[in-house]
Amino acid sequence: MPTILLHPPVPHLLAALLYVGLAIHFWRTRWRGAVLDQPVKGLAVWERLWLLIALVMHGATLGLEVHPGDESTRFGFAVALSLMMWLAVAFYWVESFYARMEGLQMLGLPLAAACVLLPLLIPSQHILANAGSPAFRFHLLMAMLAYSLFTLAALHAILMAVTEKRLHRGRMTPLFAGLPPLLTMEKLLFRLIHIAFFLLTLTLVSGILFSEQIFGQALPFNHKTVFAVLSWIIFALLLAGRRFRGWRGKIALRWTLAGFVTLLLAYVGSRFVLEVLLGRPG
Repeated sequence: MPTILLHPPVPHLLAALLYVGLAIHFWRTRWRGAVLDQPVKGLAVWERLWLLIALVMHGATLGLEVHPGDESTRFGFAVALSLMMWLAVAFYWVESFYARMEGLQMLGLPLAAACVLLPLLIPSQHILANAGSPAFRFHLLMAMLAYSLFTLAALHAILMAVTEKRLHRGRMTPLFAGLPPLLTMEKLLFRLIHIAFFLLTLTLVSGILFSEQIFGQALPFNHKTVFAVLSWIIFALLLAGRRFRGWRGKIALRWTLAGFVTLLLAYVGSRFVLEVLLGRPG
C-alpha cells in the first residue's frame, strides 16, 4: 500500500517547505545581488531555530516511514536517502556553532527538501527482517551516521572545489572571499572524513559480526559488500595519502568524491536497483 495512503503527507510537505523557504532566504540574503559585496554573516538565532524546526518535522516523517502503523520496520531506498540527509543537516546545524560552514546552505537544504519528499514518490515496501536485533540496530546506526558524515564531506569538497576554481580565475566575490581559508576548510574536510571513516569501519566490523551470527557467513559476496569494502579502501588510501604523502587540493577532493559515490552505490544503489528499476521490495 502506498505510503501516502498510510498517513497524511503533511509533515513531509511542511518539512520540505521549511527547507526550501530557508534556502530561498539564504539565496536572497547571502548569494545574490548587493549582498555579495557585504561581509559574510553567520547564522542568526532565528535562522538556527527555523532550521531546527525543519529538522524536527523531517524527523517526524522518518518516524512515520520507518514505522508506518504496524509492527514492521520499513527501510528502503527513499527512506535511506531521507535519513542520510536528515543526519547530514543535523550535523551541519551542530557543527555551525563551532566552524564557519555557511557555504553548505545552498547545497544541503535543497537536497534535504527533495529527500524528505522522496518516500512519498517511491513508497518503501522493504521490511527489515532483523530489526529487533541489537547488533543489527547498531550496524544500521553506524552505517547511517557514516553515510551522513560522508555526505557532508562530499558537499564540503564540492564547495572547496568551486572556491578554488574562483580563486585561480581571480573571480572571488566577497561571499566566497569571506569563507575560511582553503587550508582551514581542508582541515575541516579531513576531520569529517576521519570521523566518518571510523564509523564506516565500525559499520563493516559490526556487519561482519551480525552476518556471522545470523547467516553463518562473515562477508557475503554481493553488490552491497563489494561497494562498501571498496569505499573503505578508497578512504583508507586517501587518509594514508594525506598522512604520508601530504595529499591535498584537487587530489584529496577527487578521492573524497570517488569514495562517496562508491559508498552511495553500496546500500542506496542496491536498494534503488531493486525497488525502482526492478520493482522488487526485497
